[in-house]
Amino acid sequence: MKSKNITIGITAHVDSGKTTLAEAMLYTTGQIRKMGRVDNGNSFLDTDSIERDRGITIFASQAEFSAGETHITLLDTPGHVDFSAETERTLQVLDYAVLVVSGTDGVQSHTLTLWKLLKKYNIPVFIFVNKMDLTCAAKNSLLEGIRAHLSEKCVDFSGDIEENCASCDENLMELFFDGKLCENDIIKAISQRRIFPCHFGSALKMQGVIEFISALDKYTAEPERCKDFGAKVYKISYDNKGTRLTHLKVMGGELRVRSEIAYRTAEGEDVTNKVSSVRFYSGEKFRTADVAKAGEVCTVTGLDGTYSGQGIGCISDTGKAVSEPVMTYRIEIPDDKNIYDVLKDMKQLEDTDPQLNIVWNEQLKEIHIQLMGAVQIEVLSRLIEEKYGYSVVFGNGVVAYKETISDTVEGVGHYEPLRHYAEVHLLIEPLPRNSGLIFDTTVSEDKLDRNWQHGNQFSKNICFVTVFL
Repeated sequence: MKSKNITIGITAHVDSGKTTLAEAMLYTTGQIRKMGRVDNGNSFLDTDSIERDRGITIFASQAEFSAGETHITLLDTPGHVDFSAETERTLQVLDYAVLVVSGTDGVQSHTLTLWKLLKKYNIPVFIFVNKMDLTCAAKNSLLEGIRAHLSEKCVDFSGDIEENCASCDENLMELFFDGKLCENDIIKAISQRRIFPCHFGSALKMQGVIEFISALDKYTAEPERCKDFGAKVYKISYDNKGTRLTHLKVMGGELRVRSEIAYRTAEGEDVTNKVSSVRFYSGEKFRTADVAKAGEVCTVTGLDGTYSGQGIGCISDTGKAVSEPVMTYRIEIPDDKNIYDVLKDMKQLEDTDPQLNIVWNEQLKEIHIQLMGAVQIEVLSRLIEEKYGYSVVFGNGVVAYKETISDTVEGVGHYEPLRHYAEVHLLIEPLPRNSGLIFDTTVSEDKLDRNWQHGNQFSKNICFVTVFL
């Protein structure tokens, strides 16, 4: 049997045991000799000191392991809502996702948000109901809650799998009654998001983990890869030496060291860079290689203008993100720091997290930043201090919200300098949601020369006008 190469992301509401399950999977497959604990600050995938001190995942991290004939790249994502943008960026490169649900708490608020994101990116999902050793709730009761909140297509994979699958999908039911339902039919139904396998266990007690890994090997299929070279960038970071790292997934063809990669930067500039190294990370360690093949997730150096969500080669850019900051803050800096030096540092942080939306106010000489909440503020404050060696304070936040018109409206303005008069009529009409802004003019050039009619059509990528209170 030909081996499969699968990228799986593991995600959950915070404190559901997501990282513990990742540790258990790595331990079971022999990738680590001892299971770490989040609360002990020694988990394999939480490599940053801030993550270990706080006991939560903040940055997406990578590990590799094999299960039967399947080579799995596991991407661990943050569970706290303040870092949902990091999670969403990672979803762009997944073949499958593991959604961890707490057996003691059931489906929680952020679980629903994650479920919507998984639907948006059309990612097949395996569900692992964790902490079954701590709950008094029956398995059937928990499954009913999951079906009520997530989907009726969630299937118990701990019993008669064929019969349970058939009860949730009409096509599978017909095959089941005809005696023709086979493993490939179930694999196809999972990959098409027609059913969602549910497993139950305890990651901490190693209950149900082996069976879950076996299911990932048995019921996944490697998606068809492009023949031509293509890659999707999902993350930008910097190593301890300050080297810029582009984390990407090769979606087609292959990527070799010293390859000349042509792409367009976020500013619209066409550039060509040479790949200087290819790394495969597992925790905080990595191995180097000469080539990354289709389906593999790797980290490369030498690409200076890449950005999260970027498509390279035959792959298109990812659309607008769902997870957006809700608050805007003014950054207050120490008196002995040059504001332009701080701005440069903040722009580097924005390179790793585009959702920070750093804005420079030249008139007021102020730096503004957009953040999700209090936990992100605490983490960012410490990150700046550790990375750049100075402390900043975030001023009182204001809500950043978006507005759009609902009906046609006309505005009129006029200008009266000496011996001159000008009048402008501006007609504003609503477009379908998310279709952008279109600027046009209906004034005939016989009445007003083209030189006075600037910008017949501008950006179509702006969704709404952003207003700050």
